[in-house]
Order: sequence, then structure tokens, then C-alpha cells
Amino acid sequence: MAENKPIKKKKKSKKKLILFSVLGAVILLIVVAAVISSNKEKLVTIQTEKTGKRDITQIVSGTGVIQPDTKVDISAEVSGEIVSLPVKEGQEVKKGELLVKINAEIYSQRIQQQRAGVNFSESQVEVAENNVRKTELEYQRIQQLFNSGLVSQSELDNARIAFETAQSQLKSSRANVNQNVAILRQSAQDLSKATIRAPMNGVVTQLNSELGERVVGTMTMAGTTIMTISDLSIMDAEIEVSETDITFVKIGDTAKVQVDAFPDKEITGVVYEISNTAKSKGIGTQEQIINFIVKIRVVDTDVLLKPGMSCNADIKVNSKSDVIAVPIQSITARKDMNMMEGNQPEGDDNGPKRVGEDENKKKEKPKEIVFVVENGNPSKVKIVTVKTGISDDRYIEITEGLQPDMEVVKGPYKAISKELEENTKVKVDNEIKKIKKEEE
Repeated sequence: MAENKPIKKKKKSKKKLILFSVLGAVILLIVVAAVISSNKEKLVTIQTEKTGKRDITQIVSGTGVIQPDTKVDISAEVSGEIVSLPVKEGQEVKKGELLVKINAEIYSQRIQQQRAGVNFSESQVEVAENNVRKTELEYQRIQQLFNSGLVSQSELDNARIAFETAQSQLKSSRANVNQNVAILRQSAQDLSKATIRAPMNGVVTQLNSELGERVVGTMTMAGTTIMTISDLSIMDAEIEVSETDITFVKIGDTAKVQVDAFPDKEITGVVYEISNTAKSKGIGTQEQIINFIVKIRVVDTDVLLKPGMSCNADIKVNSKSDVIAVPIQSITARKDMNMMEGNQPEGDDNGPKRVGEDENKKKEKPKEIVFVVENGNPSKVKIVTVKTGISDDRYIEITEGLQPDMEVVKGPYKAISKELEENTKVKVDNEIKKIKKEEE
């Protein structure tokens, strides 16, 4: 039994040696595979489209409401109770038609009092005129006696002063009459304001007061707004346009207006007014929004629009025919063009940097670029700097940098924005989009 032990030990050592050899070979194969795979460059899958010539119409959009071109707020100018209100909301009215009548009893009483005041002041004028004639005659008589040496200078002076005083009293009485007449006229005017008539043909689009309600009128500010009269024959779409788009909009631009109440109807309009003052929301916050009001005159008259209807509009601000265009998503922006093209700029880590280089890089504006595919095995992309023009919702005009029939990358977004660089190897697979369209 003792002789078999060395033989068993030798067999176990041999098995261990074989096992370690196999493990070493496997590990070696894994390392070699990893090195080979790391040296193999990964291809970026992209979708492309050929550049071509298209017609592009630039659109500026906005939302807003429908409003009549002309509307008038009927406000009370005198205070009192409404005693007559013969119109209803939605009713058509003609110019001069009675709209509302306010109780004017207090103004009638005031007119009677003021008319009595005018009569009294006129009688005072007659008294003053008689006194003037009397003092004038007395002054003339004393003047003659003074010339004959029969009266003293003081008597003459007293007569003259009495005559001048009578003249002043006459002027004051006449001024008092004028003042009372003016007050009477004002009261008569106030009385007339108690009856309000339609200033134009239109429709009562808003009625705020009721029969028997008391309204307040003031002379210094607008009183109670009783109703609103609107001319519905000419309607506008008042929309808000962002500050970044307002510079493109011009008077005379055509627009397509869509009203929520008529989802299947596209209404034609023309821009006729652009506000110069911004309409701001959320001032002083991160959500601050600055818009401008654009008024679009509705041309179509076959749609019964009502004030306050919500709408949105697409304004055609520019249009070009037969221009080179690419999909909007093909355009991206990059800053350091030298680094992207593999050119090391002056002042790299191996040499001194130029004074202000970092600051200049920060101030450098991003450049618009597209990736153009160069066919090969495998295909590569080249960076091409471009200049762009107008755009619609899908395509953008290229004014410099590209020619027709060049193959540009249009997706995916991740590849265009992050993965692609100069000479990146790519795999073109345009079937992805086709499959998605078929599935939809």
C-alpha cells in the first residue's frame, strides 16, 4: 500500500498542471479578444438625406383672441338710477337709438333753481344800469357847478367816485349773469347726459347693468360702464408674438387664422398693425415672457365670429423659391472648429498660451455646421460650416456651404449633437425611418 502513494501524487500534480494551462490559455484568449475589440473603431449609425432645392415659406405663429375693429364702451356721465333700458345683449342697434335713460329729477330741480338765479342776476343788472345813469347825471351836474365856482373840489371828487363805483357794480352784475347762465347751461348739459343714445350702428356685445340699478358718473374719470357696442362687420385677430419673432413681421403680411370654435375652417387675414410697446408677463422672474401685440384684419366674411373667441395665427413673413435646403435637425452648432478638424491651435499644453486666448474662446460664437457623408469603406463624415437663411417647420435654407445632391446627416439627434466629429466612421441606415413610418 505504501508503494501506491507516490504514483497517486504524481497523477494529481499532472492534473493540476493541465488545469492551470487551460485556464491560462482561456485568459490569454480573453485578453487578446479585448485588445482586438478595443482597437476596432465603433461605427455610428446615422440617417441621411440628399440636399435639394425647395420652396420655403417662413412662418411666425402666435395665439390670441378675436376682437371687433371698433367697439365703444357706454359709460355713465351722471349719477342716478336707470329708469329705462330698452336693449338686450346681442341686440343690433342703429346710430341715435335710445340705449339707456337715467333718473334726472335732481338735475331738473337744479335747473329750476339756477334759472331763478339767472333771472335775479339779470334784475340786478337793471338796477345797476339805473344807478349808473343816475350817478352819471349827478356827476355832470356837479362838474358844471364846479366850473362856475359854486362847489368845491371835494364835492366834484365825490360825484366822480360815485359814478365810477356805479360802473363797477354794473360790470360785476353783468359778470354774475354770465356766470349763472354758464352754470345753467352745464346743468342742462348734465340733464341731456341722462339720456344715452347709440353713437354708431352695431351690436350690444356686453351688457353690464340692469333696469333699476344705480350708476355712478363723474366729471374727472370714467363712470360705470353700462354696456359695450361693437361693429361686428370688421373683425380682427389680436395675437401675441414673441420678441424673437416680432422683427420678422411686417405690415401687409398674409396670415392664416384658426379659431377654436371653427376647427375645420382656415380664415385668411392681413397684418395691419404691430404694437411698439411690449406686453410683459412674470417681470423679474425666470419665467419672464415678453410679447408684442399684432393685429390681423380678417378678410373672410363668411364666418360668424364673436368677440373673445380664442384663436391662433400663422403669419407668412417670408418666402423663397428654388433654394438649397436641408432638414432643420441637420444643423448643429460647434465652437472650437480647429479642435474638431484635428488641428491643434497655438498655445496648447506643450507650449505657452497666447495672452487672452481663454477669454477669446469663451467669447467665440458657435458656428453652424452640417455633417456631410463621404462614401468609402467605411463611410466617414466631414464637417462643413454653413450659413443659413429662412426656414419653415421642416427645412432650412442654406445660403453658403453646400451644393445640391450632397448627402448630409439628418439623424439621430444624439449622433449630430454629441457623437459625430471630423472623420467619424459611420454606417448609413435610412431603413430605420421607413420602418417607423410603416409602423405608424
